[in-house]
Amino acid sequence: MLNQLLKKLIKTSTGRTRFVLAVVGLSVALLLILSAVQIQANYNELLYSKTNQDSIANFLVINKAVNDKTVGATNLSDAEIADLKKQPFVDALGVLTPSRFKVAAQSVSDKIPFYSDIFFESVPDEFIDVHSADWKWDDNSTFIPMIVPNQFLDMYNFGFATSQNLPQLTQELVKNLPMQIKIKTSPGREFYYGKVVGFSDRISSVLVPQPFMDWANKEFGTTENSKASRIVIRTKDPGNPQLISYLELHGLTTDADKTRFSKYRQVVDTVVSISWITGALMLLFALLIFTLFIELTVASCKEEINLLITLGAAPKQLQKFLMKQFFPPNIIITFVVLVVLAGLQFMLKGLLQSQNMSVSPLLSYTTILAGVLILLVLWLVNRWSIKKYIALNQ
Repeated sequence: MLNQLLKKLIKTSTGRTRFVLAVVGLSVALLLILSAVQIQANYNELLYSKTNQDSIANFLVINKAVNDKTVGATNLSDAEIADLKKQPFVDALGVLTPSRFKVAAQSVSDKIPFYSDIFFESVPDEFIDVHSADWKWDDNSTFIPMIVPNQFLDMYNFGFATSQNLPQLTQELVKNLPMQIKIKTSPGREFYYGKVVGFSDRISSVLVPQPFMDWANKEFGTTENSKASRIVIRTKDPGNPQLISYLELHGLTTDADKTRFSKYRQVVDTVVSISWITGALMLLFALLIFTLFIELTVASCKEEINLLITLGAAPKQLQKFLMKQFFPPNIIITFVVLVVLAGLQFMLKGLLQSQNMSVSPLLSYTTILAGVLILLVLWLVNRWSIKKYIALNQ
């Protein structure tokens, strides 16, 4: 009987417009703030998940920018390399070792004649994207294994070959093409056989194994051992604004195509931050609306509540009943917002998949946890408001 009487009192005292405003305000606030959480989760997955990792873009070859001030002074000091290595955006760093001798490559086939001066570089194997059983060298090796940039083959096929009326070459043909390597020395020339064992998009240089480079520089080097002028780093995020700022500040440069997303990153970071701030402000506004809504509802039936207390109704009993009236709509709103976000996330999964990007079709656990935490805050606010205004209106 008491619950039925209270329900009638609440229904007659509750303004439908106020209730609708409270529901709409809370729904919009929850949608904004949980959307910001999910966007951040998607953002991190796109940047750092193994599915989206780019084995080419995540490796950057870095050198000093060549300008009027740095001409002839582009070597990197040990201190500069050490400082770059300890930066938080660098996962690993390797030094590109250049050859200190002159090298030329010549075909030994009359059908595909060519001769070209080239240069060798070497890098630790962990920075190479070609896996071949032939990628090794020692004193007993019969040939020098080489990794050639794909763009070199493209330049030959679509530039040199077409202009000189020479046959175009496939990767497999080049791998089987016999090649003579000429190394200029003080007494004359040394001749070796070379073999292309793979093609790379990661480093634009003719790579040879590090053991061969160390031996050849010591054996045939015509210049003193100089400081490194190029290094390669592995990074989780080549578009990291901190990375780009560091390179600009220290006069360093890298492949612009791999870092072009830095500006877009800053835009996305700004959008996510605005979503967080807007969502938080809207949530505070919604909490204020609900608090005022509860206050007005309790205040409008002040006399009836006092009468019920006089007749023996306990304040705790009234608090428990009012919580059952005001808090369940918050649960429904949170559930509906999560369902809407789940639908949007599923649609986003399909959209990004068509762009060769991958995100989970399900909501992030952080988004669900944020919804639960906000629901807990709403419960505390409702409980505090009801307890406060019943005490004031006794």
